[in-house]
Amino acid sequence: MEKFTIEQVGLMCVFDTSGRDKLIEDLRGSLDDTDDPDMTELMRGVLDRLEAMADAEFDALGLVEPDYDYDEETEG
Repeated sequence: MEKFTIEQVGLMCVFDTSGRDKLIEDLRGSLDDTDDPDMTELMRGVLDRLEAMADAEFDALGLVEPDYDYDEETEG
């Protein structure tokens, strides 16, 4: 399968990347709230590719979930 673009990877990493199904669900849920045609196109492209790949292919991407518990005060 063709690699994702940097824009597509960046978009995916904004969402829960713990699993392909969860990411697809989150992207679909946000699609209706998107007014920007370029963002809509980007999201649809990511969805098409995610839906076409197997879970093992998704896992091999090695996407890391964002650390929402990051605390700047503890980072010295």
